[in-house]
Amino acid sequence: MFQSFDDTARPDQGPPRLAQLRVAMADHALAGFLVPRADAHQGEYVAPHDDRLAWLTGFTGSAGFCAVLPAIAGVFVDGRYRAQVRVQIDTDHFTPVDWPDTKLALWLKEHLPDGGTVGFDPWLYTPAQIGAVEADLTDSAIVLKPVENLVDRIWPDQPSPPQGAVRVYPQDLAGETQGDKRRRLAATLRTAGHAAAVITLPDSIAWLLNIRGSDIPRNPVPHGFAVLHDDAHLSLYIDPQKLNDSLRDHLGDEVTLRPPSAFIAGLRSLTGRVRLDKDSVPVRVVQELDEAAVPHVWGDDPCVLPKATKTRAEITATQEAHLRDGAALCEFLAWFHTQAPGTITEIDVVTRLEEARRATGELLDISFDTIAGSGPHGALAHYRVTHTTNRVLQDGDLLVLDGGGQYLDGTTDITRTLPVGRVGEDERAAFTRVLQGMIAMSRARWPRGLAGRDLDALARYPLWLADQDYAHGTGHGVGVHLCVHEGPQRLARTGTVPLQPGMILSNEPGYYREGAFGIRIENLLVVREATALPGGDAGDKLCFETLSFVPIDTRLIVADMLSAPERDWLNSYHAACRDKIGSRISAPARLWFDQATAPLQH
Repeated sequence: MFQSFDDTARPDQGPPRLAQLRVAMADHALAGFLVPRADAHQGEYVAPHDDRLAWLTGFTGSAGFCAVLPAIAGVFVDGRYRAQVRVQIDTDHFTPVDWPDTKLALWLKEHLPDGGTVGFDPWLYTPAQIGAVEADLTDSAIVLKPVENLVDRIWPDQPSPPQGAVRVYPQDLAGETQGDKRRRLAATLRTAGHAAAVITLPDSIAWLLNIRGSDIPRNPVPHGFAVLHDDAHLSLYIDPQKLNDSLRDHLGDEVTLRPPSAFIAGLRSLTGRVRLDKDSVPVRVVQELDEAAVPHVWGDDPCVLPKATKTRAEITATQEAHLRDGAALCEFLAWFHTQAPGTITEIDVVTRLEEARRATGELLDISFDTIAGSGPHGALAHYRVTHTTNRVLQDGDLLVLDGGGQYLDGTTDITRTLPVGRVGEDERAAFTRVLQGMIAMSRARWPRGLAGRDLDALARYPLWLADQDYAHGTGHGVGVHLCVHEGPQRLARTGTVPLQPGMILSNEPGYYREGAFGIRIENLLVVREATALPGGDAGDKLCFETLSFVPIDTRLIVADMLSAPERDWLNSYHAACRDKIGSRISAPARLWFDQATAPLQH
């Protein structure tokens, strides 16, 4: 099993560790210390060595931070984790804080009215993050100060940094050589008048060099730093033990390999204007360049947008991965359909689904820990089942099943909400509204130049009509055998980057009633140029093409709530499922599959 069900942190461990941290703060004359869930590479997922937030607080979500003051320790989490955090932390010692509704600076001013120095590790924060907080602290006596990491100081058995092997990613799947990518991006640096760009995001380095790694569970990326020069030469700072001769040959003479310990010296030796992405580069990089009087300018990581706009080869590859994964999920669903309420648990569900994906013979890892939340657990958007929380699926439950696979040719992510026995009418009505929003996004056409924030409301509108909503974005970018959460594209209020052909995004509206049930339906989509419609006005339009093909459970649909176009879309989608993966379905699963894809009648 890739997924384990062990409890990785316990609430009872937090209070003594918090007390130790406060002693360390006093030793450094600090009124506060910030503990993010981040590493020096700003990835969403972190290695055990960098999982300081979970070690300190017990909270294991993929986003958040803790602000520790002498009398209060706030754990800041967004809408995905507001129910989860209250279960995982000791609320007598840690205080949940709704973020970003409550800004860190305002919270600090409330709890440090007389001011003070708040420390942070400059490797774990970006200039954009610190700058935003400092801007809100201008009228206070509170100062943010870069210091050594105090959690590392009190963590006696902190795991070592990861040492995962690096491998070559096939050029036929990437669609472009790493040399051509370097030269293409170097040309953009020359045009901008930049002598070099510092690259710290692991997936940017992996994409640029056509390599993959194993430093982070679920995400096939290597840890390292890179500097791309305007002549297309690249300095790669990575532990040499991760590289074999084949990898070195692949990188060639235009990529200079250096150990991570040489990174600071390398930064200080740069000349000319150096591009830094203030949203991803560590504050420590800026400090080093400033101290060495190396001029720098703010600009986007040069890899981010090219990585997001997939090549034809990448799209073709990931389409195959999604068909393979969809067929595996259907094998699971056929089994699930035969299980009586009260006979299986959430762990049984996760285990059986991973077995179905493993049976393809192509699964390299899961793309994230599978979410299998039944009943009230379904209301926890990022629920991870453990031996402690494991629950038997009961009659009347909804099961939110969200998972994906890492295959050499693609990264998948799909969610289906499934009924357990007979489900109530309230749940069915909410499910239908979520489905209507998902269909609306799937059918969208829009003028080129619009961003995710311009489309996000399409998926929410049916829920809004019932005074319902969900607290997460509608969709995130997805890589091709890279990170399952990829920027800069998003279908969300915060999605400001214009959508472009080749971008892959999730489409996953939901609804969550705390303590009762959850609903989410998700497919992945790729942005395409839209063909002109008869009678329409001329215009440069874009649209979505669906990548995921797995039946949507029609037993949960209130058919009378659907419009004729919505019903037509659903029936066409199920016909496409039959066409695209029908031949991949085993004989034992065929009866279920045929019934699951039958046209929905009025």
